[in-house]
Amino acid sequence: MFQGSMVALVTPMHANGEIDYPRLGELVEWHIASGTDAIVAVGTTGESATVDFSEHCQIIQYVVEKANKRLPVIAGTGSNSTQEALELGRCALKSGADACLVVTPYYNKPTQEGLYQHYKYLAEQVNLPLILYNVPGRTAVDMLPATVSRLAKVPGIVGLKEASGSLTRIDELVAACGNDFFIYSGDDDLALEMISHGTRGVISVTANIAPAVMHAVFSTALAGDMVKARELNEPLLDLHRDLFLEANPIPVKWALAEMGRMGPDIRLPLTQFSQEHHAALRNAMLKAQLI
Repeated sequence: MFQGSMVALVTPMHANGEIDYPRLGELVEWHIASGTDAIVAVGTTGESATVDFSEHCQIIQYVVEKANKRLPVIAGTGSNSTQEALELGRCALKSGADACLVVTPYYNKPTQEGLYQHYKYLAEQVNLPLILYNVPGRTAVDMLPATVSRLAKVPGIVGLKEASGSLTRIDELVAACGNDFFIYSGDDDLALEMISHGTRGVISVTANIAPAVMHAVFSTALAGDMVKARELNEPLLDLHRDLFLEANPIPVKWALAEMGRMGPDIRLPLTQFSQEHHAALRNAMLKAQLI
């Protein structure tokens, strides 16, 4: 199963909002060369909320074809519509993706039973490994450990990206779900510490701009050398914080533009990174020796 440093890949765009496929392909190649352990295509960092359905499927297919089995591709296929999530899962399967990452339905605020039925239905209908994604700060719904434990017993549901920001929650999840269910951090600032609590890696924003170091940090940690892993992670600490000075992926797209990897363009309702934050993020990038 997937583990290590997995990038929640941004979606490069032109100023007119169209997808910049050449730059997207270059990012895929960079991650492969840098040792990234898996790519998440069109997750929430990839602006899944504002690409349309056909674009969503096209981006998944493009990333899968570019990766060409050189690393796993996990397709972001979540939606607040169960039927749309199903159709996106079918696109991922047809494209040859290795798994689906499915965020909890946002805005609807389903009950815990609704969450269970949503994910159970998707797992039964799409023959791909399914990774749950809990990020209550963005979705207004929190999938509780008891619900995750129920879902961990559903065939095809293999893991969880947990972004509640709580080490206590990780302990509860590991205890409830057992070692065969893979839990990943969705919080870069806590991800390394969470390894000691039983997680298997991170689905990361920081890995967009520091893929080689993030791979080194988590391969070292998973090999059992937490002292060395903390040393490797130390230059990234400011970056883990400052990449969230504004709503993700605004800062990380700006950072990639500063590195010359792509343009900073983003779709409304998100806007360009505010000038007032440029110095802080640039200093964090300098500390991490990225520029």
